[in-house]
Amino acid sequence: MLDNPALPAIDPATLAVMQNALRQIVDEMDIALEKAAFNPVMSEARDRANGIYHPVTGEVVAQGDTGLPIFVGVMQYAVQSALAAFPDMEEGDVVILNDPYCGGTHLMDVKLVRPFYYKGKRFAFLANCGHWTDIGGNVPGGFGVKATEVIQEGVRIPPIMLYRKGVLQEGILDILFANMRVPEERQGDLKAQVAALNVGEERLTALLDKYGDGTVTRYIDELNARAEQQMRAYITQIPDGSYHFETSLDSDGIVLEPINVVLQMTVKGDRLQFDFTGSSKPVKGPLNGSISATFAAVFVALKHVFPEVPINAGIFRPVDMIVPEDTFLNAKYPRAVSGSSAEVSLRVVDAVFGCLAQAVPDRVPAACFGSVANFTISGYDQKRDKPFIMFRFSGGGYGGHPICDGLTNGNAPISAARTSPVEIIEQLYPLTFDHYRIREGSAGAGYHRGGFGMEFQIRLREGEAVSSVLGDRGRFPPYGLHGGHDAEKADVEYVTSGISYRPEHVTKDEGILMAAGDTARVATPGGGGWGDPMTRDPRKVLRDVMMGYFSREAAKRDYGVVLRDGASGLEVDEDATRRIRNGHTSLKEAS
Repeated sequence: MLDNPALPAIDPATLAVMQNALRQIVDEMDIALEKAAFNPVMSEARDRANGIYHPVTGEVVAQGDTGLPIFVGVMQYAVQSALAAFPDMEEGDVVILNDPYCGGTHLMDVKLVRPFYYKGKRFAFLANCGHWTDIGGNVPGGFGVKATEVIQEGVRIPPIMLYRKGVLQEGILDILFANMRVPEERQGDLKAQVAALNVGEERLTALLDKYGDGTVTRYIDELNARAEQQMRAYITQIPDGSYHFETSLDSDGIVLEPINVVLQMTVKGDRLQFDFTGSSKPVKGPLNGSISATFAAVFVALKHVFPEVPINAGIFRPVDMIVPEDTFLNAKYPRAVSGSSAEVSLRVVDAVFGCLAQAVPDRVPAACFGSVANFTISGYDQKRDKPFIMFRFSGGGYGGHPICDGLTNGNAPISAARTSPVEIIEQLYPLTFDHYRIREGSAGAGYHRGGFGMEFQIRLREGEAVSSVLGDRGRFPPYGLHGGHDAEKADVEYVTSGISYRPEHVTKDEGILMAAGDTARVATPGGGGWGDPMTRDPRKVLRDVMMGYFSREAAKRDYGVVLRDGASGLEVDEDATRRIRNGHTSLKEAS
């Protein structure tokens, strides 16, 4: 950014205007990308993000309100990788990349980076990321559960110049799209990402025309400084000390052994350190995490606990991270990584929450559902006479919180996305949902119970198709806190030719052949419970039973609440409830 020493003092009103103006620019970029994208994962589910970045360091300046939070930290790495590859980027240049080892997550998340020039000088970088529903590779959709190296997962794009001085390098696209399924959809997605950068350039130019480049630079620096101060102030509210937590992924999809996230969080004054030493070694299958995704997941978790802190470069300064290269959280070429940005990142979030729950228990929820169950069906659409790839991720239950119950069927806490609407999927693909519903009994019981997961069953209407699923939480459930119960685990079931099939790795498999009438059912976990369920208000338990969230038997077993049929309907048997609860001596005995 440009320096101008002769600037007036910071005006609080202008500072607020500037902060919101920068956020609004990115919001408009997000909307432009959403409206123009061809694939519903971006256009409906909002699996995308945009941002503004520093012209020298590549650090994040601003993000929008609807972009995926996990992408913002990741894109900082991507911008820095593009800058390292092309330090002298000129006006009109655009770099494309998806390399998980230099600012990427999994290969399907494709990023564009453009330098923004104002009056002949580089003022910032504009960047975005969007999930493409295919990137080539062995398995349609990119989630190759049996992949043992990244080459099998799809086309790996290191930082490459896609536009030079505004001129598209069409040969690059010819190579890329020749190696991807449904290339016309990929072309539309790419054009949408370029259009979003154009919107950002127009809006940022207008802001600089109004206030001047020196003033905007000064206020950006001030916003960063204040975010750093705010983050340091919050860190001082955490008691000094070291906090340890371990959690596990089910398996890597190939070897049926748990993958462990080991975290030591150290608080000293106004600084935090996250040390992942001791986590599992790199794994054979695709459940390795990129360093950029691990980094971003830590800050997403912190943002949940300290939501008032804005996302910019300032919040990263008081935080140190140690992620040894010999762990699965810092994958190196050629490790497979398709599970990086969702499944692995979610377990990193769980580990951070687990440490913070020991330090500031009044701020931290129990574990969320912890798996988006990446699900793909691909085949040939006979009516439209063209191939199709349907990809969707799923929501689940959030953990019970110190002040409230967990959210039901929320999207992943690394995300601000939405699940693609049933109606859109049924319209675009030869697929029908037999049901899409809240998963009864999936939430962990607690004083504040977890939210409930969801369950869908999808049917192939015609033709033949192949399916894959890459999820987690099929063996290790979302944990409860402070006496709260664990939630139910995930479940996946296919019925092909009338025969039921459940994957050995529960939520991970590929190459499942489907014919017309065959079905797939995916059930996601709820969230863990917070606090002793025997202390939950019986009226809330009654309401949950009447809503169909869990049974009368579960109310008695998990909450010690006895319900009976009264004159006006179901009601709490207060005497029987009191007797059960008074005789309750421990959660273990009650369960």
